[in-house]
Amino acid sequence: GGTDEAALVFAGDAMQHQAQLDAARRPDGRWDYSECFADVAPWFRSADLAVVNLETPIGPAPHSGYPCFNAPDAYLRALRDAGFRLFLTANNHTLDRRDKGLRHTLDALDSIGASHLGTYRNAAERTRLMPHIRTVGGIRIGFLNYTYGTNGIPVPHGALVNRIDTAAMRRDLHRARSEGADVVAVCIHWGEEYARRENAAQRRTAAWLRRHGADLVIGSHPHVVQPYRADSAGAVFYSLGNFVSNQRRRYCDGGIVAVIDVVCRDGQRPLFRAGTVPVWVLLPGYRVLPGPVADTLRMSPAARRAYERFAADTHEILSAATNAE
Repeated sequence: GGTDEAALVFAGDAMQHQAQLDAARRPDGRWDYSECFADVAPWFRSADLAVVNLETPIGPAPHSGYPCFNAPDAYLRALRDAGFRLFLTANNHTLDRRDKGLRHTLDALDSIGASHLGTYRNAAERTRLMPHIRTVGGIRIGFLNYTYGTNGIPVPHGALVNRIDTAAMRRDLHRARSEGADVVAVCIHWGEEYARRENAAQRRTAAWLRRHGADLVIGSHPHVVQPYRADSAGAVFYSLGNFVSNQRRRYCDGGIVAVIDVVCRDGQRPLFRAGTVPVWVLLPGYRVLPGPVADTLRMSPAARRAYERFAADTHEILSAATNAE
């Protein structure tokens, strides 16, 4: 008997634009991302589970940023070393390098022992790996991952990308529960890029997911922070914004990390406590700074102004949502 507790953290879009590739490339041809995640790694490593949306295929050279992403294996290893243990691969860039990119990404994840969900080499693999249920802090948590699309690139024959489709999602949610998940988290790539409020379709889909058994709904894709709604029964985060990217314009130069504590007492429904930590990207090294670090770190006046604007904007959108309850 007793009480089980799990501390989960979800980070937003891990992008890899050309400027990030250039910054990580060393004269001897190696890739060095150690600076990027040094300030957040201790925090992610101390969580019971850290999850990130991997918004780029991983593959051999030539590497490239937007519009068709392809990042080196070293980027993936740096994210793993920063503490991420679960990688989401269903997003609109997952087929940027077609079938080869999809498969190489999964091979690279497997080679470093990282769990992943959202894309699959074949139907048998999806059946075996979906839903992804893991015991975190004594609690069985099921994870599901879907995307609205793949930028119009057709899914290669045989491979599978989880799409937002109520029939498929209903089956997956049912299976997660029937296979013993105490808690179900749906990570979903949706919404309108750069819109600071969720749209009606996101609200409808979130409500549908909650009705059909999702406790947590964690959104990505808009590249800006959108509001969240949370209570002791669960949470919906409409968009976490960017975790790391070279998007520098207002609202895009950072994001939030969702911090969710789950408590299960014998035979009772799980209870949730959700919060956020802002993260902002400091150039030139693409250092991801959690708010408490950024607040006190020395930086140039221009960087300080940009960070403070981001912090104020983020506070405004999140508090507006809280007051709307």
